[in-house]
Amino acid sequence: LPITQNILLEVDDSKIKITATNLEIAISTWVPGKTESEGSLTVPARMFTDFINSLPSGDQVDISATEDNHGIEINCGKFKGRISGTAADEFPPIPVVDDDNTFTVLGLDLKKSLERVVVAAATEDSRPVLTGVKMDISDEEITLATADGFRLAVDKVKIKNNGNVLPSDVIIPARTMQELQRLIPEIESEIKFSITESSNQVLFSFDTIQIVSQLVQGQFPDYSKLIPDSHTTQTIINREEFLQAARAASIFARDGSGIIKLIFVPSGSGVVNIFSSAEEIGDLENQIQAKIEGEEARIAFNSKFLIDVLNVIKSSDIVFECSSPSSPGVFQEHSDNSDDNNSYTHVVMPMFVQW
Repeated sequence: LPITQNILLEVDDSKIKITATNLEIAISTWVPGKTESEGSLTVPARMFTDFINSLPSGDQVDISATEDNHGIEINCGKFKGRISGTAADEFPPIPVVDDDNTFTVLGLDLKKSLERVVVAAATEDSRPVLTGVKMDISDEEITLATADGFRLAVDKVKIKNNGNVLPSDVIIPARTMQELQRLIPEIESEIKFSITESSNQVLFSFDTIQIVSQLVQGQFPDYSKLIPDSHTTQTIINREEFLQAARAASIFARDGSGIIKLIFVPSGSGVVNIFSSAEEIGDLENQIQAKIEGEEARIAFNSKFLIDVLNVIKSSDIVFECSSPSSPGVFQEHSDNSDDNNSYTHVVMPMFVQW
């Protein structure tokens, strides 16, 4: 709909409410200001945003309806602009979610968790459920999971305050969760969740922002069965060294099907040998120290998937477990403190290569 290229401006009770939607997700925010009369109008989002951003920082901006009420006039110092608009009733109605079915989580916890799971969501629509984030909601925590057929990411977030929410599960579009992650402030805050009884919409509200999203309909895979419950090799490796080596290897892997080969050698002090090659152009061989228990192991990964998981895990060391070249590899955070809740698990399917 062309109207979705507009934003809705509403003046009410000394605040300006600004809303945008693409029919899947709607975001509203409230801006404090001095208002003289109520009213509403939609205006082209790009022109309005670009013009406001071009105005002198810190100067007062006066916005008023044009005489025919078909647009707005913006005055700021020597700047004076007029933007044509359309009637507010042409804007898609924004769903209202029942506040009764509500629970609260800490913003920084959710932001951290979303950064770690959204990366593994599918970006193609061939299987719509995989383009979402599965949320399993219990009395005390939320389990978030994403999968794209090649990798799986699972994390948990504690519920701070559970209102009347019963255990349930929903699938929220990953695009919605990316916007939520981006908008959550880097300060202590609380995010309020609300889900409709019919389970087709979810609302997030915090500070001066409200996000309403449609839910993805369908059956998400049973991700618990995709996480290996045993391994023959366990490695504890420095994350920064591993990431640096993977980035270097990815340069050669670009022209070699994106493959990075890893060989874990437990004998001696323990080393990880890293290989990548670009046919007829060059190759790379690197070696980093690691604490390895179990058998010698060989496994190959897509370079992008390997770098993605190393980027989102923030602990100084990573635990990596595998069983065979054809079995998934499992990445987790490592902590010397047994009391730490290392809830994050990232599973990556291997590439099949000639050794």
